Amino acid sequence: MLNTYFDNASTSYPKPQQVALDIADYLNNNSSTYGRGAYGSIRATTSMVERCRDMIAKKISCDSPEKVFFTQNATTAINTILKGLFLTRNDVSRILISPMEHNAVMRPLEYLRSLGKVEYDIMPHYPDGLIDVDKLLITLEDINYSLLITNHQSNVNGVVQPIADIKKIAADTPLLVDATQSLGSIDIDAGDCDFLAFTGHKYLFGPTGVGGLYISAPELITPLVHGGTGSNSESYEMPDFYPDMFEAGTPNTTGITGLLAAMEANVESRHTREEFLEVINKFINIESITVYCAKDVDNRGELFSFRHKNISSAEFTHRLYQQFGICTRSGLHCAPLAHRTLGTIKGGTVRIALSKYHSFEDLNYLVSSVEKIANE
Repeated sequence: MLNTYFDNASTSYPKPQQVALDIADYLNNNSSTYGRGAYGSIRATTSMVERCRDMIAKKISCDSPEKVFFTQNATTAINTILKGLFLTRNDVSRILISPMEHNAVMRPLEYLRSLGKVEYDIMPHYPDGLIDVDKLLITLEDINYSLLITNHQSNVNGVVQPIADIKKIAADTPLLVDATQSLGSIDIDAGDCDFLAFTGHKYLFGPTGVGGLYISAPELITPLVHGGTGSNSESYEMPDFYPDMFEAGTPNTTGITGLLAAMEANVESRHTREEFLEVINKFINIESITVYCAKDVDNRGELFSFRHKNISSAEFTHRLYQQFGICTRSGLHCAPLAHRTLGTIKGGTVRIALSKYHSFEDLNYLVSSVEKIANE
C-alpha cells in the first residue's frame, strides 16, 4: 500500500507499531507516576523515564543525561530558555537569530521585546536562508550579543544550518538550537550548542505532548515552571539539582513511554539519500512550479516546498488530497519570518515533508501526481 502522507513536519505518520502497544500496556497495567514513591510500579515508570532520557542524551552525544529535561514540546522548551535567561533582567539584551525561525522562537522573542527585555537582529544569510558564516563572523566582531538562535533544519524549505561552524564562530556567545525538524533524521552534537530544544512527535516517531531541552549550564537558567517534584518536599523552593529543577509537576509518562518505544524501534529508511535528491530534481524540472529548498545539495534536509505559477498553494494542496489522497500542508507553516526571507509570505507554499517510512515508489507517486495537477 502506498504511503501518501507527506506532512511529517507537522507530526510523523505512521508511528512504529510498538509505540501504541507500549502505551496501551502502560495504561492498562501500570500508569504509575514518576519519582513519587518507592513501590514496584513507580520504580518501573521511573526507570522507563530515565532510559528514555539516556537515549535522548545518547542521540545528541551528551555525556550528562541529567542535563536533558522533558517538557510538553519544543515550544515549552524554547520558552523555558528565553524567559529563563531574559525575563528577570533589568537591561536590554541583544539577540541574533537565523532568518528561518519558527513562531516557537519569534513569539516569545516578540513578547520579551514588548517588555523591553530584548532586541533582536537577523543573521547574514544567502537567499535560501542558509547562514553566511563568513559575514556572521564580522557581525559578531562588531556587536556584543547575549544569545544566538537558529533552527537546525527549516520547517519551510529544509535548509540545514552549519551548527558546528556557527558555534565555533560564536565562541563564548551562547547558542540555542531548535532541533524540532532534525532530531531523529540528522545527526547533532550537544557540544555544538549551549541549549537544544526538541520534540518527540516528528522525526523521533513518538506521540504528541512530549519534548524537551538540553542545557549545558542549567544553573544559568531560571525555571519557567515551579511546583512539586517529589523531591525536597519540605521546602517551598524548587530543588537546585537536575533534572528536578526543570521538571515541576507530573510528567507525561504516557508520552515518554511512547517516545522510548519509538526510539527503541530504530526505524530504517525505506528510501536512499540519492532517491530523495532525485525527487527534488524531478520537482525542479516541472516548468510551472518553483521549488524552495537549499541551494547546496549538502544542506538539503528531507523537506522542501513549492508554488505553482497559477494555482494557489491552498488549492494545490486541496487537489492533491482530493484527486490522489496525498496529505500535504499549505500556507505559512507558523514561520512567517522564513517566508519573508524566501519571498513567499503572500500565499505561502505547499510543503513536502518525507519520512523514513516512504519508499521510492511512494516518492514517484508524489511526483507523478504533482505533475498531473501542475500540467492541467
